[in-house]
Formats: sequence, C-alpha cells, structure tokens
Amino acid sequence: MLTEQRKRLILQRLSENGQVIAKALSAELSLSEDTIRRDLRELAHEGLLQRVHGGALPASPAVADFAGRETLASDEKRAIGRAAAAMIQPGQVAILDGGTTTRELARRIPQTLHATIVTHSPTIAVTLVSHPGVEVVLIGGRLFKHSVVCTGAAAIEAIGRIRADFYFMGITGIHAELGLSTGDFEEAHVKRALIKAAAETIVLVSPEKLNAASAYVIAGLEEIHGMVVPSETADKAIAPYKRRGVTIIKA
Repeated sequence: MLTEQRKRLILQRLSENGQVIAKALSAELSLSEDTIRRDLRELAHEGLLQRVHGGALPASPAVADFAGRETLASDEKRAIGRAAAAMIQPGQVAILDGGTTTRELARRIPQTLHATIVTHSPTIAVTLVSHPGVEVVLIGGRLFKHSVVCTGAAAIEAIGRIRADFYFMGITGIHAELGLSTGDFEEAHVKRALIKAAAETIVLVSPEKLNAASAYVIAGLEEIHGMVVPSETADKAIAPYKRRGVTIIKA
C-alpha cells in the first residue's frame, strides 16, 4: 500500500471510529508500527490529526485564529450561548472564557440582568459594555492575540483572588478519556486557574470540539460539572461523558 493510500485510510478510520490505534492498524496492514507512526507524524504536521499516546485523535479545527473560528458552527454556537446565558441568575458572579462561543453567551445575557461577569477577554468585556446591570471585571496580563485573551503570571494571580459561581469554559477539544485540551501552553494554565476559581465549571462544546484533541491538557472530566452541546448532538456521542458523571445540557 502506497503512502498516500495509507494516509487516506488513516483519515477514514479517524472519521469512522474517532480514533486510530497504531498497533492495531500496523497489524491489520502487516506493516511496522514505525511506518504507521511516521504517517501519523506527517498527518499531524499537516494539521489533519492530533497524535496521542498509542495513536491519534481528530484534530480540532477550533485551533484556527479568532476570525476563522467565528465561521465554524455559528448557528450551534448561538444556541449554546443562549442556553448558557440562561443559567446565570441575578446577583451571581460568572467567569466567561475567551472565544467565539462565549461571546455568543455574552451577547445573549439579558439587558435586565444584574450580575458580575469576570473575564480575561477584552472582546467579552466590550460586548457587555451596553448591559447596564452587569458589572464587568476585566483580568489583565499578556494579550494572547490568537484567542484575544490575557495570559501569564499577572492573570493567574488575579484569578486566584476570585470566587465565582460559574466558569463558562471554552476549549478546542474534549474527549471522554483524555479530557479537555487547548492549543496553547499558557492558556491551559490560565484555564486551570479559572476552574479552581469557580464553584461549577460548564464547558461550551460546539460540534467541531467534541471527541477532538489539542496539544495541551487543561484537566480531566472530573474537574468539570456540565457541558452545553447543540440539541442535535447524538446521544451515542455524549453517552461516555454521562457515564463519567458530567451533566449534559442540550441547547
């Protein structure tokens, strides 16, 4: 089997099964694991998959830049944002992550709501300027332009002084076994700090992020409380998360 044929087969298996196990595929094709791993490395370099121990998972397209991510699953993101916004009650303190899905949440916060929103995203803060009853606490630091959020030691120190009711988290990938991941090392550290700062962490999961992975681990599923997913998400796709004790909210 030629190299390009193997690569097409690997991507087909990823699409069908959601993962590729290098050892199993090498046995099936009567090839060495080194050959399969080389194919996986090359496909990962092209951004077509995410290598993990023993094989590969689908790579999340959510690692694209902010403008590019705005075009992904926009209808689903609006529905997720609407459902998540309804969870915030008067008088509560909620942390909003950066990203295009959380911006849809911010846009759907009622003008009449009196609450405090904490964010390390200037984009989220500006979105809430016109909400008279919402107090906005903007966390500063080094601006990570890819996601338009503040990161670094200053951001983490400020986060450590907050006690919020909710943290609405954006991620680039979530997997039932490998947990939550993102495409930037420093951003992963900030997200871990935000988890610790909130009583409940709710992950906003648009379709391209489900059962996908990125390079840097944020946390395992045991660290979160719920997921908001599009209403049409198949029960089979979310069943592994339910078995791990995660509350599923369909938007």
